Amino acid sequence: MSTDSVFPQINGGGAGGDKEWELRPGGMLVQKRAEVENRRAPPPTIRVRVKYGSVYHEINISSQATFGELKKMLSGPTGLQHQDQKLFYKKKERDSCAFLDAAGVKNKSKIILIEDPISQEKRYIEMSKNAKMERASKSVSAISLEVDRLASEVSLLETVVSKGGKIIEKDVVSLTELLMNQLLKLDAIVADGDVKLQRKMQVMRVQRYVEALDVMKMKNSSPATPISDHLDENSNGQSSPVPWDVNSLIMNSPKQKPLPSSAAPVVITTKWETFDPVPVPSKSKTASFSWDLL
Repeated sequence: MSTDSVFPQINGGGAGGDKEWELRPGGMLVQKRAEVENRRAPPPTIRVRVKYGSVYHEINISSQATFGELKKMLSGPTGLQHQDQKLFYKKKERDSCAFLDAAGVKNKSKIILIEDPISQEKRYIEMSKNAKMERASKSVSAISLEVDRLASEVSLLETVVSKGGKIIEKDVVSLTELLMNQLLKLDAIVADGDVKLQRKMQVMRVQRYVEALDVMKMKNSSPATPISDHLDENSNGQSSPVPWDVNSLIMNSPKQKPLPSSAAPVVITTKWETFDPVPVPSKSKTASFSWDLL
């Protein structure tokens, strides 16, 4: 049996003949819903009087709205953030999630608004913290620019020293003092999060440049030693003057040539030794001469 034969039977005759039917996509036959029945009347709008200090504010709002929505609408005329507001109705504080109609708020009802001191204090602390972090970030950025400028001067000095040139010691001392001043400024900054990490990176940069300047200062202050000074060096590689020792000069003086054997040196001693008697040679015969007396 087709739907064409069913619809006339349903639509015609009987108590339900004046109702309309519709076929759903799934094949189910249901009664057609009227659009008028689905429409709902919007909730009525009421006007409430909110007292803040000595001033009354009249707000038009839906009767089914919440007290939190009313707080947001009061932020403009009162200048208070909705987190800093407390609403009292019938001498009782109302939660932001509570509905106006459920609390009995009607047209021309009176509501009292006061400022929440705890929320205000928290907000001020948060604002102060954010402002402090912003100032710290600006300070670190300014110091970073100054360190970049000083780093270029350090690089120039390193180039001169690497080529064997001499630099003015006063320039090295001046750069070191400027870098140390930037380091003191960085130590005085109190920061958290990313700002703290940036500050730490700048501190490491400054320390690296100061160490480089110290190395250059040591190289620049060491004098160049001539070749003659290296003839006599100690174990540390530093030249030292030759010590003058009289005894060593005497011992190292050239020796005199030995005397010939015929002129042997006389040895003086106190040790006496005994020797055998030397035999006396016999008397030689003397020649006799005859003298003629004239």
